[in-house]
Amino acid sequence: MEGINLIHGDSLQALKGYDENHFDWAIVDPPYKEETTGLSAGFNRSHFNYETLTKPPTKEYIKELFRVSKNQIMWGFNYYMELLPNTDGCIIWNKHQNGHFSEAELAWCSNGKTRIFDRAYQKDIGNKTHPTQKPVQLYEFCLEHYTNENDLILDTHLGSGSIAIACHYMKRNLIGYEIDKEYYNAACKRFKEQTMQQALW
Repeated sequence: MEGINLIHGDSLQALKGYDENHFDWAIVDPPYKEETTGLSAGFNRSHFNYETLTKPPTKEYIKELFRVSKNQIMWGFNYYMELLPNTDGCIIWNKHQNGHFSEAELAWCSNGKTRIFDRAYQKDIGNKTHPTQKPVQLYEFCLEHYTNENDLILDTHLGSGSIAIACHYMKRNLIGYEIDKEYYNAACKRFKEQTMQQALW
């Protein structure tokens, strides 16, 4: 995993050990709200520990995240926008969904650029290892338009590990934290399987 460092641990405690501006970008997808309603409609909840998914960002987390990273992309900011400064930057993921699923997801972006990722959510995304799993292609879009090759990226809530796969193929360095042991193991397994499979070709 050269350039990709996946860590099982508490990201907030870890952030306190980094110098200012250590990371070029923080690209994070933290839990959005206390309620679990809507987090995984239609998903088999019995396979997952929801306790670690329902703690929204705190002022302390935001302060440390901004201290250690030069730039930030933060998914779900519309749920905790009172904690963030104003910005003209936003990423809009148009998922082409309807019914009780969200039609789009929003990300706060610190550098003022707004872009739209207009791609339907893939129901055949593969074996989901996390109830709020995002596609690798979405992270590739973020990396392509906002970061540079060899940048050091921080992800404080690794989840399914999609960002790790994207960073691997787009030659970005990553330090990713996941506090839940089962999610961490699943993310490491998924990363290994997908990157090894591509290497065979």
